[in-house]
Amino acid sequence: MLTLARACKNAGVATGLSSFATKSLEEVAEASKSVPNVLQLYLFEEREHSQNLLRRAKQAGYKAVFLTVPPPFLGRRNLEIRNQFKLPPHLKIANFAGEGLQDGIDKPGNNDEKTSRPKLGRQKSEAGYLEGGKRVLPKGPVTFRTHAANPALSWEREIEWLKKECEPDVQVWVKGIASAEDAELAVKYVISGIVVSNHGDRQLNGALATLDALPEVVEVLKGRIPVHADGGIRHVTDVFKALALGADFAWVGRPALWGLAYNGSDGVELMTRLLADEIKVCMALAGTVKVSDTTKDSLVKVDKSGFVARL
Repeated sequence: MLTLARACKNAGVATGLSSFATKSLEEVAEASKSVPNVLQLYLFEEREHSQNLLRRAKQAGYKAVFLTVPPPFLGRRNLEIRNQFKLPPHLKIANFAGEGLQDGIDKPGNNDEKTSRPKLGRQKSEAGYLEGGKRVLPKGPVTFRTHAANPALSWEREIEWLKKECEPDVQVWVKGIASAEDAELAVKYVISGIVVSNHGDRQLNGALATLDALPEVVEVLKGRIPVHADGGIRHVTDVFKALALGADFAWVGRPALWGLAYNGSDGVELMTRLLADEIKVCMALAGTVKVSDTTKDSLVKVDKSGFVARL
């Protein structure tokens, strides 16, 4: 993560950090220096966990928090269960490292004693549940599986609390908007901006893709707040489509990992240069001169009959 942050600093692009990253938010802020950093935030049922992250993010100079609004429960991610993913022993979920020995992403099915690494001295983490109509809160060190989902989230309560904790130093955005109705709520509760996202389409098969959700969100907002997009951005043409459909900004994740795997920090910087060069070519071939000229008039889609049609 620090290599990625340094590459973003050298390329002059913003860095987004997961709450469950393997490097702390302070380490990433130090590595990325002057480029804007945003923290992808979960509001945990045990509010003190989130409050501690917010305090640290403000002190480290983060510009915004992207509140992830997940479904009330995690989807059954069969691929992850089959892969039996665990962090290597030398890595940890850094932002919660002080809460006990824990790997942070205990996926369902990771209970095989032969494949699980030793958890010496580790306090057991347990997900929350309903008992007799009353909610029992999660227990133990924060892990993704046990703490990320929060069925008690509400616009009225959580957004008001979050803005009091963050503003004016840190902007509050909402990540995971995919409908016009939720976009209107973001305006109602005076959110700084939104990220149209379906969280990588790992929650529910057949959920609306980011690019399919963008048009109605942009249409209802009419420029009242900024709109970013993430999820499925693999090539520069995906960036072009997002901009053409009204997004102000597109976030990339997997291409950065490809660059990192290819050649470390230099590979990530190469990825940013390729995107910067290719967007110019893409815009020229699509007949646009400026980003502001990039509209859905440059796009076509295949309609139900199988024929290409204007958007």
